[in-house]
Amino acid sequence: MSLLHTARISVWVMTRLQAMTHGRIQRGNSGTFVGASLVLGILVGVGAATLVLTIENLAEFVGRVQDEAGTRITIVVAVVLGMILTWVIDRFLGPGVAGGGVGDVMTSLSLEAGYLPGRLIPGKIVATGLSLGTGASGGREGPIVLIGAAIGSVFARSSRFGQDEMQALVAAGAGAGIGAVFNAPIAGMLFALEVLLGSLSLRHLNAVVIVSVAASVTTHAIVGEDSFLRSPPYALNDPRQLVFFALLAVVIVAFGWVYLRLMHFADTRWNQLKPGWVKPGLAGLTVGLIGLARPEALGTGQEFLRTLLRSVRPGFLSAGLLLVIAVSKIVTASVTHGGGGSVGSFMPSMVVGGTIGAASGLILANVWTVSAVSPGAYALVGAAAMLTVVVRAPLTAILLVFELTGSYGMVLPLMLASIIATIIADRIHPGSTYISSLRRKGIHLPQHEDRDVLDTVLVRDVMAWVPTINSNASTQELDTLLAETGHHGVPVVNDDSALVGMVTITDLEATALLDETVEIPVSSIMTNQPISASQTMPVSAALARMASLGLGRLPVIDNAGRLIGMFRRESVVRAYHHALTRSASDELYRARVNLRTNRHADFFEILIREESPVAGHAVMEIAWPPESTLVSIRRYQSVLIPHGDTVIQVGDELTIYCQMPNRAAVHNMISPPISDPPG
Repeated sequence: MSLLHTARISVWVMTRLQAMTHGRIQRGNSGTFVGASLVLGILVGVGAATLVLTIENLAEFVGRVQDEAGTRITIVVAVVLGMILTWVIDRFLGPGVAGGGVGDVMTSLSLEAGYLPGRLIPGKIVATGLSLGTGASGGREGPIVLIGAAIGSVFARSSRFGQDEMQALVAAGAGAGIGAVFNAPIAGMLFALEVLLGSLSLRHLNAVVIVSVAASVTTHAIVGEDSFLRSPPYALNDPRQLVFFALLAVVIVAFGWVYLRLMHFADTRWNQLKPGWVKPGLAGLTVGLIGLARPEALGTGQEFLRTLLRSVRPGFLSAGLLLVIAVSKIVTASVTHGGGGSVGSFMPSMVVGGTIGAASGLILANVWTVSAVSPGAYALVGAAAMLTVVVRAPLTAILLVFELTGSYGMVLPLMLASIIATIIADRIHPGSTYISSLRRKGIHLPQHEDRDVLDTVLVRDVMAWVPTINSNASTQELDTLLAETGHHGVPVVNDDSALVGMVTITDLEATALLDETVEIPVSSIMTNQPISASQTMPVSAALARMASLGLGRLPVIDNAGRLIGMFRRESVVRAYHHALTRSASDELYRARVNLRTNRHADFFEILIREESPVAGHAVMEIAWPPESTLVSIRRYQSVLIPHGDTVIQVGDELTIYCQMPNRAAVHNMISPPISDPPG
């Protein structure tokens, strides 16, 4: 397929997305959302196909130029030019065009409610095509994740879906990108749930499944079968070899640790190079020179991995040479990523793992004579194990390999190696390459392993109203507002009450115009497009968003972008009180329901009078009769959940649960009968 045809497909994608901006699909029932998911899947599939064809056509063009030039030095020149052009595109269309893209999607989902600008779609396609098409080392999977997520974000916004649906469509579009470029919709679905959303929640499952399947079918129909990675259906013929697969996992972790550390080194040290074009230029030169010696270390490496999975056998390549190729791929992939190439880490990790697995299989084939050893099977398991180490997505790795082979024959070795690799990798290098990259930028995303009590409280329950200021107001008006209200920052709105920015007293002081007569508009000193929250967002998510960026407040907006309140640090205290009170009430209700099933016990209330012997004593100090429980204390208008140090006061109304035969004893102990006065 020609470059012109590829460009036409790109234009077609943009045209379809533009058509959706008129809100033809409106937010509504589940059927509408399913239909929207299907349309999104087709669009993501077209976007994935466009990226694949762009890379293939540019690689074919560079290959023809090299053949006509008749010198291998053109390899180096092509990589250098591709890296520098990627840097130029990132400067004009960035930030976000350079790099892998998965971390950007994770940040968007966690901190920005799924917002991704539409400019990333064409920018990422062109930049990735230039990087990988000219020979830079990396994967196309990370970029297609960002492309799919950006398509989902634009689609959701133009279709007027709310934030929850928007996050679902963004995650679905991103996961569908993985499914599309591998023709593996199940793996794409799990990638979205396991890596991007951080949990296997069923809330977004429908959208993720539909989009992944539709994208895979669409991409396959456009690019054909030859563009996908496939493997023969290997099987475990000798269970004793499970020991060797376990040892392979340990070896993979060692190489994975080197890979992650080198990625860290490249990301931190290359950024110190000045001026800006030196970094991609030097990175391209390094990758190109390594590629002169080992061409297998260039590009995506998919064809080389395909060869390993299908053709590796004794005499194919020596084990030592395969290990050299693996190390070369680690270096070129790390340098390309650190140099600003628009590449991902998904495929390079599989190539490195597959190469190490193939080398291990060849070595084992020479020393293990008890049963037949298939180096291709070890390459397959090695690829999944390395993907697990680098990405920390064992379920995605296992299901991806299953879809590549179409067989369950290697499930046991895959599960064993992936779990061992995950356990060891978590101990020696916590966090995937995506999490580590974000942490280097100072972004610490929340973990989703435990459910906090704040998950049960919504932002709308605890948000507060704060004064606002119009974007056309002057800094003098802002100074007066802050002085009168005592606030350190206020939201900035336009004439339609839509949130357009945030402005703080620090912004005001930076103008140095507090005592001047010159008036400037607030819009010139405010922070544009501030991080916000929706009213239906759990407080835990809003708090995590604040903590990740070190913010003290979050404006709360509705689906139309209008300001409806402010979530502040004080809101967290109210949320905790709200959550704990409701949790205690729920527990009390469940206890009462369960206890009422006992026909020999019941609840009753006793009022504490002045002469009560328990008045003024803590609960722990009272010798309660057996088979009796103090359930609650009503004090004025409040209901207290008693603790051991709770002091009972006159006027309290106690709710007690006890066995019916003990009721009189409890009553007499707490409120003894009044004696008749002496005659």
